[in-house]
Amino acid sequence: MDQKAIRRKDFDHLTTIESRWRDMDGMRHINHATYLAYLETARLKYLASLCLNVSDWEADKSVILGSMKIDYIQQSTHPNTYEIGNRIIRLGKKSFDLFSAIFEAGNEIPVVIGTFTLITFNYGTQETIFVPDIIRKGFKPF
Repeated sequence: MDQKAIRRKDFDHLTTIESRWRDMDGMRHINHATYLAYLETARLKYLASLCLNVSDWEADKSVILGSMKIDYIQQSTHPNTYEIGNRIIRLGKKSFDLFSAIFEAGNEIPVVIGTFTLITFNYGTQETIFVPDIIRKGFKPF
């Protein structure tokens, strides 16, 4: 996947987040760790849009984060408004990959992109489960 070719239009689901004063570092850049919090917020909203309740700690269908790979494409400063896109790009038997991109308002080139491997999990039994149909329906490879 060509990172420079990724655009906001490649995502059906977008979450808007406003930067905060405390999100920046001494150079007025948004701190690299803050992007992870933005991505997590958008990921949870996306999963909720698929009717996967990740807030229920005893849910029989949920996810647990297995791994993540983050690429920082360009710097960004505060104040700013971001739109974060999410899409499922890989399906396995008991896991899937969610691709995310953070865009500044008015800029079509992402600031940050990331791929998150999510393990489908039953918190009641503490066991992995097969990827449920609600996730399979959201599968949209590039």
